[in-house]
Amino acid sequence: MISRESIVRALREKGLKVTPQRLAIGDVLIERGEAHPGAGLIWREAKKRVKSISLSTVYATLTELSHHGIIKLLQFDRMENRYECNPEKHVNLICDRCKEITDYAAPVSVEPKEIAKKTGFEMTDMRLECYGLCEKCREK
Repeated sequence: MISRESIVRALREKGLKVTPQRLAIGDVLIERGEAHPGAGLIWREAKKRVKSISLSTVYATLTELSHHGIIKLLQFDRMENRYECNPEKHVNLICDRCKEITDYAAPVSVEPKEIAKKTGFEMTDMRLECYGLCEKCREK
């Protein structure tokens, strides 16, 4: 997971200003990152810290942070895009019913260099997802 210091350092390294809005969004991601929050939740939580923050500022900041590799955007066809800050290799377990996303630290052994060598495909990013029902939804 990321820390506030790592967000501040990453913003400065990318030449971006450290603003109260960016810090509020970063704090929400740190506190709620394991839940893979969407922009709406991030906005509601950030608004508690910076009253004047707008939803468009949240979207713009999330786009900028993901563009610079500080956080990761998880795009979906049938549900709201989510954001995560776990830089470690992991599998996202996505519940079909409640849409909760859980990180699972599985040994992911896909090597980008090996793929490029065999196929000529240069990988820039990778995401592994498993869909099913979480424990809570299975019990219902």
